Amino acid sequence: MPRQLREGQRAELHVIDVRSRQAALRFSSTELLFEAPNWSPDGHWLVINGGGGLFRLGVDAGDLESIDLGGIATINNDHVLSPDGETVYVSSDDGHIYAVALDNGGVRRVTNDNGQGFRHYLHGISPDGETLAYIGLQVDRAGQVTTNVYTIPSAGGADVQLTDDAYPDDGAEFSPDGQWIYFNSERGSAAKGHAQLFRIPVAGGEPTQLTHDERVNWFPHPSPDGGSIAYVSFPPGTEGHPADLDVIVRLRDETGAIHDIAEVFGGQGTMNVPSWDPAGERIAIVAYPIASS
Repeated sequence: MPRQLREGQRAELHVIDVRSRQAALRFSSTELLFEAPNWSPDGHWLVINGGGGLFRLGVDAGDLESIDLGGIATINNDHVLSPDGETVYVSSDDGHIYAVALDNGGVRRVTNDNGQGFRHYLHGISPDGETLAYIGLQVDRAGQVTTNVYTIPSAGGADVQLTDDAYPDDGAEFSPDGQWIYFNSERGSAAKGHAQLFRIPVAGGEPTQLTHDERVNWFPHPSPDGGSIAYVSFPPGTEGHPADLDVIVRLRDETGAIHDIAEVFGGQGTMNVPSWDPAGERIAIVAYPIASS
């Protein structure tokens, strides 16, 4: 069942100027719990999910418009737009990834049947639009869960597994040059839940750790020029990426220095998917404040 707002809570879509740190509130709702903003390739509109559906909203003006998902019952908050802006790829609650044509709602399933208990969670698309990056989640008969980084052609085809271990991984996203996949993982620490940021060559190889701190870091989003990484930083000791926590949206620059961009009440849904504008000047995030009683 899709997430719901708590009593007195609202969802707020903010557009943040990365250089000035100034945030502009674009949309707010006390009825729809929406999540995970994408930016269209032309920079004119944003895509968010909510209530199991998908919506678009003009960056500067306009009302929320529903996107035709062509009969897909419900989706989660993992969705990415193709570089040409004509297709949105979504993770359905049935565990598969689908391509949805934005002009007519035509639907095509991308992913393969990889056995019972296997689910696909989409996070990234290559700059040429030909390859998707996703997290494959496998639940075995004993209930043990493993997650690994995979790629698959956006047109459909063979899966390529890039990690193969017991470390929890998530948030797989391509670099702007298409040579790397960024992701978060617990492989850098013995402490349960202590996720940090990594990257791995698309061609395969050993992951490189990019953050080394006491906080729990999720969902790396490389800037369009590849120089910076925006991500969500959870409080120390957080396990997973839960909702309704005080989190920090951070930026790791080309020198490795860390900068705080915004502090919000959120977490899950704040910035799960690629959130940069095409010019690399702004990011879109969602906050979930609760009114004081």
